Amino acid sequence: MTQSTNPTELARRFGTPLYVYDLDRARAARRDLFSWLPEGFEVFYAFKANPHVDLVRALHSGDGPVCRAEISSTGELEAALEAGYHGSEILYTGPGKTPGELSEAVGRGVGTFSAESLGDLRHIGEAALAHRTVVDCLLRINSATASATTSIRMTGAPTQFGIDSETVAELAPELRSVAGTRLAGLHLFSQSNAKDEAALIGELTHTLAVAAAIQDDLGVPLRLLDIGGGFSVPYAQRGGRDGYPKLRTELEAALDVHFPSWREGTPRLAVESGRYLAGDCGTLVTRVSNVKVSRGKKFVIADAGINTFGGMSGLGRLMPVTVHVPTDAGTEKASLVGPLCTPGDVLGRQIELPADVRPGDLLAIPNTGAYGPTSSLLMFLGRPAPVEVAVSGGEVVSATRIEHVRTPVEKGGRR
Repeated sequence: MTQSTNPTELARRFGTPLYVYDLDRARAARRDLFSWLPEGFEVFYAFKANPHVDLVRALHSGDGPVCRAEISSTGELEAALEAGYHGSEILYTGPGKTPGELSEAVGRGVGTFSAESLGDLRHIGEAALAHRTVVDCLLRINSATASATTSIRMTGAPTQFGIDSETVAELAPELRSVAGTRLAGLHLFSQSNAKDEAALIGELTHTLAVAAAIQDDLGVPLRLLDIGGGFSVPYAQRGGRDGYPKLRTELEAALDVHFPSWREGTPRLAVESGRYLAGDCGTLVTRVSNVKVSRGKKFVIADAGINTFGGMSGLGRLMPVTVHVPTDAGTEKASLVGPLCTPGDVLGRQIELPADVRPGDLLAIPNTGAYGPTSSLLMFLGRPAPVEVAVSGGEVVSATRIEHVRTPVEKGGRR
């Protein structure tokens, strides 16, 4: 007999806190994202959004074009390989790649790396030489300028990410001659969660102009150009993924100007996305543990807090959540807080909650497929990690929980 895949029914079956990931929704997001892009674009899924193996496997399988993998740790590499990605489909990024993880990545077949600096490029080359191979490298660029319509800026300031665009021409001879590496192209990522389609188009078309100028400075034709992302979906708020009906035409026009051979496949073109692909596939269900009033303010205390959903709070980016409320229920303002012994364990201050909420009730928070358990304070206070259930086609695919186990480490075992 088929079991219900309704999140609240699953919470009664598996307990709370509980994440439910609808893999069909993730595949729909992938299909939509490819539909907004010009023909031939590749999409890298950013594992930092959610590295759950069943989710990343879903984005890598099925009908139509599938996602490649953008990772920045050996843990994410393990998830990618387990999910069926080949080394040739993986882009390894990040500003702090250690010798140990570079060696492991090269040894396990990763063939493309994003280099954040000349020093990083040299470290990648050393790992490749140790394995008697040569790897492709994208130079991540920290552009000095950005579109006037950009939202969250990730370039233009001093940062650990990327090579300052104004230094590329001077560094070009050294960048081209690092043993063990082959310059394959550029990696630019200048914004996150664009506020609207105009902001996204403005930044991505500006990125293409910057990339064309950098190609001239570098003196090497680009074979792969990753122009980043910024595709938007609500984060723990009601609502749907944004649509980008004008994006394809605008990108095609900009590419015709800056890279006239792009229709023949030179360079290959890519974007990357995490939240857009994973965000709306997830629902977090939490159970109310207690309800209290303090000096006239109502507090609803749940078994999910910033240890379950709240890693982004450390960046000051956790917005107040919204909770599904039955249409026939009245609401009132209350603070939704978690179970931790810290006043910072807050999921929403004075948000709309069912007026008659009581201990034992289940609350469902939508659009929590991205930046959930693995970007939360999972080990704080030693509480169990939430159960994560993946569903597809009306069936439960898996039900798992991350476990923290302390194990002995031999001297020198640190990567």
